[in-house]
Parts: sequence; structure tokens; C-alpha cells
Amino acid sequence: MLLNTDTDMSNPEKEVTIYDIAKKLNISAATVSRGLMDHPSVNINTKQRVLEAAQSMGYRSNHLASNLRKKKSNIVGIIVGNLNSSFMSNVISGVEKVLSDAGYNLIISQSLDNIAKEVNIAQAMYNNRVDGLLVSLAYDTENADHFESFVKRGIPLVYFDRVWPHPQCPGIEIDNVKAAYEITEHLINQGCKRIAHVTAYKLSAVAADRFKGFKQALDDHSITFDEDLVLLTQLTLQAGREAAHTILAMPERPDGVFVTNDACAVACMQELKRHGIRIPEDIAFAGFNNDTEASIIEPNLTTVNYKGYDMGEVAAKILVNRLHNNKHHVAADNRLIQKSELIIRDSSLKKK
Repeated sequence: MLLNTDTDMSNPEKEVTIYDIAKKLNISAATVSRGLMDHPSVNINTKQRVLEAAQSMGYRSNHLASNLRKKKSNIVGIIVGNLNSSFMSNVISGVEKVLSDAGYNLIISQSLDNIAKEVNIAQAMYNNRVDGLLVSLAYDTENADHFESFVKRGIPLVYFDRVWPHPQCPGIEIDNVKAAYEITEHLINQGCKRIAHVTAYKLSAVAADRFKGFKQALDDHSITFDEDLVLLTQLTLQAGREAAHTILAMPERPDGVFVTNDACAVACMQELKRHGIRIPEDIAFAGFNNDTEASIIEPNLTTVNYKGYDMGEVAAKILVNRLHNNKHHVAADNRLIQKSELIIRDSSLKKK
């Protein structure tokens, strides 16, 4: 095997500077700098020569230094719990469309629903001088102190989906209490009297609201709440399979299950079916988010739908508005509630 000795990785080429370009073209470094920035004081022929030389020599603009001078990076960060859902993909598509039209680039990072990772990402975003930040909190986030540095510096921050109430940070969400109430009531109307609720092991604001709606629906229909039917999990695929085994081991199994997200619900359904449980005849099922797998699993999963793309668009528009206007202004849009709808499918239809 022949080695290419033209490029020695242990001895990389020196970074090309505007002074190198100026020397090659026999013009001043100031002219090169202005030419690269398309300054009107430099004639078109000189600009063309500068750009061609920069490209051929492998020149890279030092955006960091430029950003420090301008005190603006034209970069917005987004932190999400997980990227492995169609809902979050749709959110990011909506965000990216708005930011791109406004001239901003997007840095995407996921916390994997881990507070320690979320804290580290927030610090990295701050250190990299993002102009603004969009955040959907990790499931186990119990306070938002790690985002206070953005607030104190007047860097616009907008929460979405999983929000933290803050007078200077808008939040875009759905009415999780109402949505969870409706889905639980639907299971009750199908004849379910012993409903299990699979939720997050730490009740974040979203999980807590969905639990509240679940419990309220039971109370309103005179069904006794049973703590043994609340399964605290990490809401992953593996957690769904483990929840199935917990259900199988119950002396008296539930006749309905409401899971806080679709991925966990689908995994739980699959494992129960593998052990001979008929859905919905033995156990009716409902999830939340209307992810792609909800319409692929057999039977199709009853769930709650809300539009990720629209939520992303709204969050990004609010952020851009704050970037272009008064960053410290607390507007009437501080908490926006988006619509959601119950999507009824075969997984919950005991009465057909």
C-alpha cells in the first residue's frame, strides 16, 4: 500500500491570512479585508481578484473574531430532550424555516432527557455566544437555574413543549391537563375501570400536568385512584418493555393503559402482544404525541396530536421578534397555548 506523502497530517499547513492574500496580489491587507466584506470602496475587478485568490489559497474567514467585534453571531441554539421522534423533527423543521428566512443559522443539541447534560449544553451554547436560545426541557429538569445567565445578559430565550414558567421567557405549549383528561375519559367511556398510567420517573411539568389530567378524569367518573397503577419510568423503548412485564405480573391487570409518550406505549404494546395479550380486547391502549410509530403499530395507537411544525414556527418567530426588537420586553405572548386533538384509533376501541 502506497502512502500519499503530499500531505503530512503531523505538520499541517499554516492558516492563510489576509496578509498572505495581500502579499500575493501586491495590495494592502486593508483592501483585501474590505474586498472580502464586499465593501463599496473596492472596485469590482479587485474584489474578484481577492475572492479568487482567497478561494485558491484556502482562506477561511475568522467568523469568531468578526462576531466578537459585532457582538452578534447570527447563530441560534436549540436544546431538545430527544431527536428520535417525528414530532421533534417537525418542530426543528418549523424552527429552521423561520430562522433561515431571518438570516440565522441553527445549532441543534439533545440532552437525552438528562439534566446534567442539559446543564453542560446550556453552558456550551452560552460560551459560543449564540444570539438566542430555544429550549424544550429534559424530563428530569426540576429548575431552570442553568439558563439564568442568558436572562441576565438579555439573550432571548424561548421555551417550547416542555416549558419553564419565567416572566422574561415566553413558553409555547399545549394544555397537557386537558389533553390527558380527554384521553383518560375516552378510555373510561370504552368501559375501562382499571387504568394504568405509564409516566416519567420524575414528574416534570409536562408529566405532572398529564398525570393531573389523568387523575382528574378518574375522580370525575368516580373511579378510585390506585397508586400501584402509576408506573414511573424513563419513557424509553426499554422502559416500555419493562412496564409490560410489570403489568403482566400484576395480580389484577389493568383493562386500559395511558402512556405519556407514543414510543414507550408502542414498545409496551408489542411486549404485551408477544405474551398473548389482546389489544384492545384485554387491555386498551393510548399514547401521546402522534409520532409515526403510532400509525404503524397494529392495532394503530390512539394518541394526542399537536402540530410540531407549527409549534416550531411560533417559537422561532417569537425569538426572532425579540432579537430584532427589545430583548427585555415582556410581551403578552409570554405563555401561548396551542391546540391539540384526540386521535382515536383501534388500540383503544373496546366498543366498536
